[in-house]
Amino acid sequence: MKMRLWFPFFMALLVCAPLVNAQTPSPSPAAAATPPPSDIFILDIHYKKNARPFGEPKKITDYVGYNNQPFFLAGDSVLYTSIRNNQADIYRYDLRTGQTTQVTNTPESEYSPTLTPDGKNISVVRVEADGTQRLWKFPLNGGAPSLILENVKPVGYHHWIDDHTLALFVLGEAGKPNTLQIADTRTGKTEIVAESPGRILRRVPDHPERFSFVHKVSDQHWEIKQFDMRRRTVSSLIETLPGVEDYAWLPDGHLLMGKDAKLFVVKPLSGQKWSEAGDLSAAGLKRITRIAVDGSGKRLALVGVVEKK
Repeated sequence: MKMRLWFPFFMALLVCAPLVNAQTPSPSPAAAATPPPSDIFILDIHYKKNARPFGEPKKITDYVGYNNQPFFLAGDSVLYTSIRNNQADIYRYDLRTGQTTQVTNTPESEYSPTLTPDGKNISVVRVEADGTQRLWKFPLNGGAPSLILENVKPVGYHHWIDDHTLALFVLGEAGKPNTLQIADTRTGKTEIVAESPGRILRRVPDHPERFSFVHKVSDQHWEIKQFDMRRRTVSSLIETLPGVEDYAWLPDGHLLMGKDAKLFVVKPLSGQKWSEAGDLSAAGLKRITRIAVDGSGKRLALVGVVEKK
């Protein structure tokens, strides 16, 4: 199966863990409605003169259900969240051996696996026994999990800026909007940066002092913006594709988004518009819901819904 590719410049971003098994005596929280089934696909990015086509999509998830939130680790493996029997845990897929390993195994539910800056832990959003959502970390070498921010809740998504600074998507309560916050793990203090953010928080390539997010200005108007930690300023980069909030950065400064079964690319602040980069419909994908690029720029992870035959 060949895929079409039309954009001229393409390069990529993101970061094996043994089983982290931290059992606690507390019961599981009441199960929320299970999200729709999804699978994770890996595509190689082939660099050739005048052409950089995607390779054949390879499905790495065999469990029929919710498989989402892929995060590349150094060493050719991918962390992801899988909900099985109303229980969300973190799993790892080894790209070299094709083996899947369960990383967390607790009565609570864990989401959004992310490598911490010290490379020694996996940080996760944990739904605790009483339904509280806070940020926790699990040692890669095994051992009990620990809280990262005791008083910040309910956390939905997170991104490490440096070894003590986090960007957080915090859910609104009592009719208040969701907020984007900066948190210091040393003091526990937080600062609201914006209201109504999207769920994807990314580092801006070549600018470690900046991170990007989607700002949902209105129901019809969404923009990818960046926050400068030094200047404490927010600036707009480009409007998203209509209704799409998931994106990834490529190391050369291009942005990548997926809509339906197609991938789109754009260079922000260039005056250009999103252009079609690849069509994955021939692989059976009918909707791309999340994307991630590995640190080497050679692989792309897609979360997608496969067309039923």
